[in-house]
Amino acid sequence: MSGNPKKSMDDLVAELRNRKDHLRQGGGPDRLAKQKEQGKLTARERVSTLLDPDSFEEFGLFAQHRQVHFGMAGKEVPADGVVTGAGSIDGRLVHLASQDFTVLGGSAGEVHSNKVADVMEQALHTGSPFIFINDSGGARVQEGIDSLSGYGRVFYTNVQLSGAVPQISLICGPCAGGAAYSPALTDFIIQTRQSQMFITGPQVIKQVTGEVITSEALGGPDAHMSLSGVTHFIAENDEEALYLCRRLLSFLPANNLEDPPRIPTENNVDPNPELARIVPVEPKQGYDIRNVICGIVDQGDFLEVQEGYARNVVVGFARILGRSVGVIANQPSVLSGVLDVNASTKASRFIRFCNAFNIPLITFVDVPGFLPGVKQEHDGIIRHGAKMLFAYSAATVPKIQVILRKSYGGAHLAMCSKDLGADRVFAWPTAEVAVMGAEGAVEIVFRKEMQEAQDKSARRAELIEQYRSTFSSPYVSAGRGLVDDIIEPADTRRHLAQALEYLHAKREVRPPKKHGLIPL
Repeated sequence: MSGNPKKSMDDLVAELRNRKDHLRQGGGPDRLAKQKEQGKLTARERVSTLLDPDSFEEFGLFAQHRQVHFGMAGKEVPADGVVTGAGSIDGRLVHLASQDFTVLGGSAGEVHSNKVADVMEQALHTGSPFIFINDSGGARVQEGIDSLSGYGRVFYTNVQLSGAVPQISLICGPCAGGAAYSPALTDFIIQTRQSQMFITGPQVIKQVTGEVITSEALGGPDAHMSLSGVTHFIAENDEEALYLCRRLLSFLPANNLEDPPRIPTENNVDPNPELARIVPVEPKQGYDIRNVICGIVDQGDFLEVQEGYARNVVVGFARILGRSVGVIANQPSVLSGVLDVNASTKASRFIRFCNAFNIPLITFVDVPGFLPGVKQEHDGIIRHGAKMLFAYSAATVPKIQVILRKSYGGAHLAMCSKDLGADRVFAWPTAEVAVMGAEGAVEIVFRKEMQEAQDKSARRAELIEQYRSTFSSPYVSAGRGLVDDIIEPADTRRHLAQALEYLHAKREVRPPKKHGLIPL
C-alpha cells in the first residue's frame, strides 16, 4: 500500500502545540519587542496581568479573516488581531477581549469584531462583566464595508449588555474613528497616558479646518478627563489601568440580578468627632468634601470616578460595613459646590449606573443652587439639571440623603430630596434648607423695611437671622417631615450603616412601561 503513513497522536499533539505557540506570538518577536519598548504590555500580558493565575480560557485562537483583496489573500493574521476569552478576577467570572497592536496594528476586521461580539454575548449569557482592552489603529481598511459591519455588531451588542452586566473599557493605545464609539457605550473608561482616543485625527482636522493640533491635545487622557468627560479614570501605565479595573470590579455585582459583593469588615461604627471640625459652620467657607466621605466610609477607601471632570460634584464608590455604595456629593471647594451643566450630567449618569446594578446611593448635600448665567442657560441647564431630577426619581435602590450645610432651591430637590424618593434624610445641625440663602431672601422679602431702617446694617443682620430661624433651620424641615432626623456629625457613619441594613430588602413597584424618557 503506497502513500505517507498517518501521523501518530504524539505527532499531532506536537503540531498543535507548535501552532498555538506560533499564534500566541502575535505579530512576531520584533513587533512584540517594539511594543515593550514603548512602555506597553502586549495583548496577552495584559490578559495574564488582569486575570487570576491560570484562569484564562481563550476563544478563537485559530480564527482567520476571509479577505482576498489588497494583499490579504493567504496572509496569516494570528487570532485575527484580538485575544478573546474568559477568566476570573478575585475568583469571579469575567469575559474579555484584548486587541493586539502587533498584528496589523490591532485593526478591526470582520472576524476580529465578530470575535469581540461573540465573547460579549457569552458575558451576557453567563451574567458576567465584560472588559475590552483597546489598542487599535481603527477599522481594517483592506476589508472595507465588512469592517464597518463588524463595528456595527459590536455597538449593537454593547447596547444589549448595557444595564445587564458591567462593561469596562481600557484604552491602552490608539482608539480611533468608529472604534471610539464602543468604549463610549460602556460604563467606565480607563485611559492610560500612552493612549489617544478620537473620532477624526489631527491630519483630518488640519485638512478640513486648517487647525493644527497634536494627538495628545486632541484625544489624550487629560483632554478626555477635564474637557470632554469621556474618560472616567487615568492610569499612568498599563499595569495601573489593569489594577484600577480589578479595584473597580470589586465594588460591582456580576450582573443586574445580583447584589454587589459584601466583603468581611469590622463592625465599627464608632463616632468620628473629626467630622464636625472638617465642615465649617460659616456657610460660605470652603472645604474638601472628600475628607467628609473618607471620614465615614470603611477604612477611608473611596474610589472617585471622573475626578478631573465637573469637579464641583464628586461621585464614586465606597463601602459601609462591607456594603458597596455609590456616593454623590457637592464639592464646596470648587464653585461652592453649585450644580451646572457638566456636573448634572456627570451625577445623573453615575446615579443611573448604580440603580441599574443595585448599588445604594448616598448623597451628601452642601449646594447653594444651580449656577446662574447666560452661558449656562444657553448650554441647557434646564435640560441637564432635569436629568438629575429624572435619575433620582427613577432610581429604586435605597436612597439616603445627608444635608451638611446649604441645600437651596431647585438644587435641594435635585440632590435627592424626600420628594424625589429619598428613603432616609439626615441633617446635621448646620443644615439650611430653603428656597435660597437668607442673605438673598431678605433683599427680596424685606427690601422696603431695610431701606427705612436707621441702622440698615444692624437691621439686615437681624432680618437674616429671623429668616434663617423661620425657614432655613433643619428643625423646620424636620417638623415638616422632610428630614427624618437631625444627627450629630460624629455619628453619621452609624446612622448610614443602620439605614443601609434596614433598607437592604427594599422593594419598589413602578408603573409598567417600556422605559422612561430622560431629557437627553
